[in-house]
Amino acid sequence: MKSLFDIPAPAKLNLFLHIVGRRADGYHLLESVFMLIDWCDTLHFEAAPNGHISREDLTTPLPADDLIVRAARALQLASGTPQGVHIGIAKHIPEQAGLGGGSSDAASTLLALNRLWGLKLSLAQLSQIGLRLGADVPFFLNGHNAWVSGIGEKMTTIALPQASFVVIKPGDGLKTERIFSDSRLKRDTKSSTILDFAANAFGFGQNDLQAVAQLLCPPVTQALSWCDERGLKGRMTGSGSAVFARITDDLEIGQDAGFLIRRCRNLAVHPLQDWAA
Repeated sequence: MKSLFDIPAPAKLNLFLHIVGRRADGYHLLESVFMLIDWCDTLHFEAAPNGHISREDLTTPLPADDLIVRAARALQLASGTPQGVHIGIAKHIPEQAGLGGGSSDAASTLLALNRLWGLKLSLAQLSQIGLRLGADVPFFLNGHNAWVSGIGEKMTTIALPQASFVVIKPGDGLKTERIFSDSRLKRDTKSSTILDFAANAFGFGQNDLQAVAQLLCPPVTQALSWCDERGLKGRMTGSGSAVFARITDDLEIGQDAGFLIRRCRNLAVHPLQDWAA
């Protein structure tokens, strides 16, 4: 039986996130930089007969019809393959954190099954499938740090210097739809350019979702205060409750009973960057 083991699915940080408008259909127009980090979920894939798709949770229990299973089914349907798979997932990236863990799991599933099943689909074909699963999935499939705009579908590859970060995740999570549906959300930030960002890559802009997130989820403020107390410039990532800050390599970050705290480094490319045809 064919199998693939220890397949990584890395998290991402939003170095900034600006909401620059809103379309008539309600979708928000954004500008952001998505940066891969070395905090990963780990997946295992074993071919299964008769088109059967199953999932085994090796750490945290996940919903029965999560993005991993949905990605496998979507690829099976799009390719017409009769093959199946049993997937084991060791979940390490917290949910509702703004770290893209679910989307990354889906992307790694598409890339791994494209190889396991011998489908030889192109990156463009996989991205079409991935976009239907979630707006962030094509980013993880693309495999590079990127300037992101539009509703998240426009990506320009960028290079970033290597750096260290601390990520602080409160016990409470925060659902994306709660923030984006809030009437207090700022939706008119002035549009920027990659050159604007490049002048101050790790200090540029702000996260326009942060103020509303602090009102909806007070532990976000507590995580930001954790950074302030250590002289760090904390910022919320994405639309979840996690906060991050750049740190020096020799900084002792310690632990705190109220938070999940993780030291990370950014990645130049996704570990599976060359896995699409």
